[in-house]
Amino acid sequence: MAPDAVPACGGIRTRLQEEGLAPSTVNSTLFALRGVARAAFNLELITADELVRIRDVQPIRHERLPAGRAVTAGELGAMMDACAADEPAAGVRDAAIIALLYAAGLRRAELVALDVESYDPETGEAAISGKGSRQRKGFIDNGAADALADWLLVLGESTGPLFRPITKGGHLIRERRLSSQAVYDALKRRAREAGVRDVRCHDLRRSFVSDLLDAGVDISVTAKLAGHGIEVCSRYDRRGDEAKRKAVALLHVPYRRRAALPPD
Repeated sequence: MAPDAVPACGGIRTRLQEEGLAPSTVNSTLFALRGVARAAFNLELITADELVRIRDVQPIRHERLPAGRAVTAGELGAMMDACAADEPAAGVRDAAIIALLYAAGLRRAELVALDVESYDPETGEAAISGKGSRQRKGFIDNGAADALADWLLVLGESTGPLFRPITKGGHLIRERRLSSQAVYDALKRRAREAGVRDVRCHDLRRSFVSDLLDAGVDISVTAKLAGHGIEVCSRYDRRGDEAKRKAVALLHVPYRRRAALPPD
């Protein structure tokens, strides 16, 4: 490595910021550079002192407004109505998809990976395969369980992929698993039919977290249901200032207003 290469590493962060990159992108680049430096050290291309100097380049401390948005109960209901207005197979399937994205807080990949045998209608338990091959237990209840029960009646099978493609003619393709892109397309279609703007699959997952927290569910329980750590789960909270206002209202200061104050 050139003699001036390591001192220049400290300026990489500044250069990336000057190019207008987001803090998260800058930090990801710095993380990658540290990985390259470790590999270079293992190959004896740089010294231990150079490795330490590269690793000492600090990431950007930042806090940005959370991405995405919450989906309201009215919007969720409007999308369900749009599904109900469609022909049986596709309408029932899409209602079950939207129900699970919200009521189980599923990622698209988790949804399409579900098999019929992953779900126990008697207990409402669902075996969910999350990121990094980690599994967790989810629970399907209330309207989501009803939507899924209707889809299982349409599906009429006890094994295999839970969600499958449906042709434009309304025919179920039994030998194929639904793709993540098809889930995205289904939500967009139902949102468009319902007049709901700017909604993404992950917004339903964010709403799952926010609504559980708003209902008073402990954040550790919510995090386990979402398959997240508590810190990451808190980033999904979309309750906004109203939740903060309600929280502060729970505190009591034992102060009594005076009947009258003397004039200045």
